[in-house]
Amino acid sequence: MNNIFKFTLCLLIIIIVINANNHVKPTNQEETIMNEETSTIIEVSGLEDASSDEEAQLDYEKLNEQCLNEGVSFLEINNNTPYFLSEEIPSEVFEEYKELDTYGRCQTARALIGKELMPTEERGAIGQIKPSGWHTVKYNGIVDGNYLYNRCHLIAYCLTGENANEKNLITGTRYLNVEGMLPFETMIAKYMDTHEENHVYYRVTPIFLNDNLVATGVILEAYSVEDGGLGISFCVYCPNIQPGILIDYKTGESAINN
Repeated sequence: MNNIFKFTLCLLIIIIVINANNHVKPTNQEETIMNEETSTIIEVSGLEDASSDEEAQLDYEKLNEQCLNEGVSFLEINNNTPYFLSEEIPSEVFEEYKELDTYGRCQTARALIGKELMPTEERGAIGQIKPSGWHTVKYNGIVDGNYLYNRCHLIAYCLTGENANEKNLITGTRYLNVEGMLPFETMIAKYMDTHEENHVYYRVTPIFLNDNLVATGVILEAYSVEDGGLGISFCVYCPNIQPGILIDYKTGESAINN
């Protein structure tokens, strides 16, 4: 009788353990798969290297509207903290530009910037490159410099010396190029001028929604390695907008916003 009781007790314990395992919280990867299967999302290209699902979940069109309404050229995201982890930062100076996707669009570009990587000569011509969605169009008196679009380097020439590389050039508005990205590129360049032995890990991700040929915006992330981010540390979204101009991101066509 005692043996029957012990056997029954053991059997009950086994059943309880099995049921508990069947109700374990799914892993992050499993949750992602479940969410993808049960909800409709906008496809975002360029986030293959993303360290957090939050990047893919941001509403970039609303961020663009916010920037236009507030008259700002960038927004801090993720509490202005880079999405990448410190252990992801390589130990050797390098630069990497992902292959264009099937639509001919740029993907993530990243580099560990050191003084030895920075150029010592003037930039050459880049007019032969036609990024996805490119149009040569002028809006005299509305756009600074008149031309709506620039060939925007993902990683600025002043940081890596990379010039006419189609994997590093997107169709960007004058506003994105000068008001959005340039201040952060200048910040890194000035830091390197005064900290020649140090390095900055820099990652730039163009955001393409669905099959759009023109990026909705770009995410810039940077972190100065040797001083633990004291000199440089930011995570911002720069919208690919131009005040006063309507842009069709699918084709690159544009018109004056009346």
